[in-house]
Amino acid sequence: MQKSVIQQFKLSTLTCVCSAVLLAACGGGGGSGTTEPAASQASVQGTAAVATESAAAETVAGDTSAGASSDKADASGESAATPSANTSGSEQASAPVPYGQDASAYTLSFSEEFNTYNTNLWNDHMWYEGSNPTKNYTVEDGMLKIWPQRDASGNFFNRTIDTDGKYYQTYGYFEIEAKLPVGKGTWPAFWLFNHIDHRRPEMDVMEAYAGGAAPWGFEVDGVAHPQAYAPTVWKGDAEGQLVGTRQYDTGTDLSAGFHKYAVKWEPNKQTYYFDGKEVLTVNVTMTDPMYLMLDLWYGSASGTPDDSTPQGKSNSFEVKYVRAWQFK
Repeated sequence: MQKSVIQQFKLSTLTCVCSAVLLAACGGGGGSGTTEPAASQASVQGTAAVATESAAAETVAGDTSAGASSDKADASGESAATPSANTSGSEQASAPVPYGQDASAYTLSFSEEFNTYNTNLWNDHMWYEGSNPTKNYTVEDGMLKIWPQRDASGNFFNRTIDTDGKYYQTYGYFEIEAKLPVGKGTWPAFWLFNHIDHRRPEMDVMEAYAGGAAPWGFEVDGVAHPQAYAPTVWKGDAEGQLVGTRQYDTGTDLSAGFHKYAVKWEPNKQTYYFDGKEVLTVNVTMTDPMYLMLDLWYGSASGTPDDSTPQGKSNSFEVKYVRAWQFK
């Protein structure tokens, strides 16, 4: 995503789109000279023990696992407490499995089903900013909901829900099931990210721009609806290092129903999926542990929100679950 409001790397917004390849993510994934806080290694309350990757190399889909190093990771490359994952005893048989994948190749390491909003696991703002007090998110009906809302100043504002300092993972399969909001300017996303010194490694599993030119979106009664989305990968070292991206036209209204967005992150490759269908493969090595991010931001290819952008809970970015698995 390399959000334009952060501007650590001072990249300009890329908006040229060819039929299959996009350069529409905006620049700069870091803070504005903000000192990075130390990452918490504390276990999430009521969760399982720290999940660690095997120190031995394991072959997964033809690739060999490698350890990761970071100021936020332990020596094995993992610093993740496993929240409420049904991965032991008789519960293991009923544990969720990655959609369209070989279940025998994975072990569930993270399972957020949004029965409640767990403040021990989730932050409601990015590390370089404070939390906007205007209420525009909740957990209800078994879902996280984030909706467009003007704050006390009359402006639409970004809302980020992330596990920074609370949950990280290196490699594996990451999946959400979500329904997207409508409206000009809306920019919902699911991504894996980390801020390490000056680096900003980033994997955008899904980001959509309802207000963008077709096939990004289309209008119904003057309201923009999302149709395409983009997975995008930033190496995050020098000038962001965009290493892979695609505008994927789903051919459907992404606000009309729930869809699964996922990435399979291997040591030397990433594969992105829409409802189990492969939409992008990037051959890249990224070894830093990442935390999880869900957000509703505004701008980039989606434009500026205005009075045509529906406000309120009925127009939410709705997420049924966030799950992660490690390779066996």
